[in-house]
Amino acid sequence: MIARWARFVAGSYPPLPSTLFAVAWAYGVTGLFAAVDPRAPHWRPDAGTAVAALTLAINLLLMRALDDIRDLDYDRRLSPDRPLASGAVRTGDLLVLYAAGAAVSLALNARTPAAMGILAAQLGYGVLVVAVHQRLRWPSGDNLVLSLLVSFPAQLLLHLYLYAGYLHGTGLGPSGDALPAIGIVVLASVHLELAKKITRAPRRGERTYVTVFGLAGTTSAALAAPVISAALLVALAGRSGTWALLAVVPVALPLAAGWRFARTAAPRWPAASPALYLLLTFAGYFVLGLRP
Repeated sequence: MIARWARFVAGSYPPLPSTLFAVAWAYGVTGLFAAVDPRAPHWRPDAGTAVAALTLAINLLLMRALDDIRDLDYDRRLSPDRPLASGAVRTGDLLVLYAAGAAVSLALNARTPAAMGILAAQLGYGVLVVAVHQRLRWPSGDNLVLSLLVSFPAQLLLHLYLYAGYLHGTGLGPSGDALPAIGIVVLASVHLELAKKITRAPRRGERTYVTVFGLAGTTSAALAAPVISAALLVALAGRSGTWALLAVVPVALPLAAGWRFARTAAPRWPAASPALYLLLTFAGYFVLGLRP
């Protein structure tokens, strides 16, 4: 089974970029909470932040496993070389991986009860979504908007998990500042979700928001989301002075990608741009959290 897990990781969860993304998410979003919280002028990452990064790295692997189970029929048609679709790993292997990873994740967070409770809810929600899908075939993966809405609580719970860790590390209580901070990062993530699937000519049966909102609508939304996200952050992190401009710099990437996509008539949105934008955005959040 371990060999099959290794094949799954190699084919569906490339370790280096996946771990980098998890670390950037944990440190960046925790820094974002500090950047918009006037009660935390001297925040610094601690051992809890490192635990959160490791937890997210494991969690993203587990969510990838559940997504591959849900998308098995689709992958057999359009991506037959993926590990589960090709038979390199079995559904049962991924369920065992999920159980083991969930146990390790919860154990890592045992010293932070609030964070552990939120994490347990997120892990349980993931199982519920897959169980309902396997039993009722709902929601259909072809209904992208409904599938996104159904999956969204898992992402929201992970942001709340990071917030619980932030509160534990700073000794502060909950504050209304967390809500706009989560809105900022969700908007930034919308760009990644939309842009990575933008194509001028979808393959037959391909899941892309272009078939839902049209090319112009999808492109406009993919560009508006990071701009609005950056504007909100500048407004909320105004006490950071010129440091708040770090919120604006990463927006250059989606704007440049959009210009290139429009000018060159490329068939697809530049592949690396959406993920790189989000990584730079997380880095900006982190630096804002460390501001002097």
